[in-house]
Amino acid sequence: MPKLSNLSQGRGYLAIPGPSVMPEAVLNAMHRPAPNIYAGEIVDMMPPLMADLRRIAGTQHQVAMYIGNGHAAWEASLSNVVAPGDKVLVPATGRFGHGWGDAATGIGADVEVMDFGLQSTMDIDRIADRLEADTNHEIKAVLAVHVDTSTSVVNDIAGLRAALDAADHPALLMVDCIASFACDRFEMDNWGADVMVTACQKGLMVPPGVSFVFFNDRAAAVRDAMPRVSRFWDWTPRANPEEFYQYHCGTAPTHHIYGLRAALDMIHDEGLEAVWQRHETLARAVWAACDAWGAEGDLSLNIADPALRSHAVTALRLKAPHATELRDWVEGNIGLTLGIGLGMAPKGSPESHGFFRLGHMGHVNGQMIMGMLGGIEAGMSALGIKRGSGALEAAAKVIGGA
Repeated sequence: MPKLSNLSQGRGYLAIPGPSVMPEAVLNAMHRPAPNIYAGEIVDMMPPLMADLRRIAGTQHQVAMYIGNGHAAWEASLSNVVAPGDKVLVPATGRFGHGWGDAATGIGADVEVMDFGLQSTMDIDRIADRLEADTNHEIKAVLAVHVDTSTSVVNDIAGLRAALDAADHPALLMVDCIASFACDRFEMDNWGADVMVTACQKGLMVPPGVSFVFFNDRAAAVRDAMPRVSRFWDWTPRANPEEFYQYHCGTAPTHHIYGLRAALDMIHDEGLEAVWQRHETLARAVWAACDAWGAEGDLSLNIADPALRSHAVTALRLKAPHATELRDWVEGNIGLTLGIGLGMAPKGSPESHGFFRLGHMGHVNGQMIMGMLGGIEAGMSALGIKRGSGALEAAAKVIGGA
């Protein structure tokens, strides 16, 4: 039998759930000399850029930009509204809920975690009971992850707001949209979020390095009553700058701003509703293929109910060590990089080799998804992994509108 040729040369496909694929328009916009940061184009770009971010967030309120990743946005949001000793409630549905809770612990908060496991959405009724029991209103904020990137579950943020309102509870509703922003439908004002955090490297299609905190008037009032907020994390001058440098508490991330401008233009040219619809269709194509593969063999979607799955990322289970073997094969042989199973089992344990994730967020289209699925099919074939048939046909029917 002839030796298999290595087919990984050419442009690779990074199909992990962030950083996402970067459009040429974004990369080209960033490929320029450094601009003047005291006057001119870069200064004039900021007000409309911030307005366009608010459009995607679905808010009429304020936004602050930070040089940093999503973890920076976590800490920035907490530093403005949570004082040492304040109690926060974290309904966790994966690694990133626990991560935000750990960030709150780091600034001295009293963190209470309600762990809903790795395969389900948050239980709104259980949370409602906890809020009703908090008659002294000790809980100052609820930290909810809209889409947990590790498990690919999507949580009911509007339902969480309804539970807070029904309990007449004053806690701030704070939402992590790092994975879902510009991918899954999110409406900050209509859904009643007080604070929302996100970052640039997923649905916004910009290289990692910039993050954002959106906040409404209720959250601004809490910040104003804080005994102390550090100069760097303070969102007030960033959201309402009197001078350009205050947007970023110093030198601006100039090239990220150019890239972000190009990305926002792409999103608004397509239309946000169309962006959401594209992500939904491509996600359904991925699920259709996975359902077909899972009809025989050990592959299964981590979240069983399609209504509770994100349109940006899909977490999968495959008998260990086949998940790691599959990831290694497709990256080494055909140039396709799949996501690791983050937070699903202890790192390095035998069980950790039974999980992987597919990112389908941002700058992705039908032929890219079909290529990714075809690559996975090739890998399973090469490795002799048992699976059902008809996966690519099932995905093609979704994309073809059948």
